[in-house]
Amino acid sequence: MAFSKKILLLLPIILLSTSCAKSPLGRNQLKLYSSQQLAGMGQQAFDGMKSEQKVSDKVVTNHFVLCVAEAITQHVPKSVFDGAWEVVVFDDPQVNAFALPGGKIGVYSGLLAVTENQAQLAAVIGHEVGHVIAEHGNERMSSSTLIGVGMEVTNQLLKTNQIANNNLIMAAIGVGVQVGVELPFSRTHETEADLIGLKLMAESGFEPKQAVNLWENMAKASGGQRQPELLSTHPLPSTRIATLQENMAEADKMYAKSGTKPKCTKS
Repeated sequence: MAFSKKILLLLPIILLSTSCAKSPLGRNQLKLYSSQQLAGMGQQAFDGMKSEQKVSDKVVTNHFVLCVAEAITQHVPKSVFDGAWEVVVFDDPQVNAFALPGGKIGVYSGLLAVTENQAQLAAVIGHEVGHVIAEHGNERMSSSTLIGVGMEVTNQLLKTNQIANNNLIMAAIGVGVQVGVELPFSRTHETEADLIGLKLMAESGFEPKQAVNLWENMAKASGGQRQPELLSTHPLPSTRIATLQENMAEADKMYAKSGTKPKCTKS
């Protein structure tokens, strides 16, 4: 039987078995892969990046990013990742950051020129971790499998340890970097990540309104020219700002109740 026919026969079973999956905001999700599979891919992709890209050796910068990341990840459900998150600063002018399944966070040094303070960096890290919490990478891979990528190809990616496939794996599990295979985040995923990130930063003791200031800075950074990589496949800053403002009152309440107020500094 042809592979496409097998997929069509299995589709009703797959959809029934995954119909109860929900995102943190209550949206129905299709997820065909286990958390263990995605974590393995995240580990491989992250190891590949560390071997291929320059890692920052600036002590102050690393301390600042780690301080913010640790404050955020303390509020990530243990069901998402129960361990110490690995945080790496890449010495690269890209205005970008990402988080991967399996407890991995990467921040490009160029982002620190746009984020003015700890709370703005927390907004970015919270957003990226929000993608992991909501398992958006699993959704994208699952959708791709059903519409034509093919289970055999995906299985080979899951099994391989060859760094040569690193770019493809990274794109598949949702790193927001242009890596040769374009699987852009959907607007739904971006909105969910923004709202999860807003909640995370508020619970972690970072001032929520700084998320709005961040996206205003991002809009200015584009200067009418090519947008920063973090915005390349994402909604316009004005759209994000409106969504954040609509949910700011609840975030402010969480911030007021937060028992900790981090003091992470760039200097």
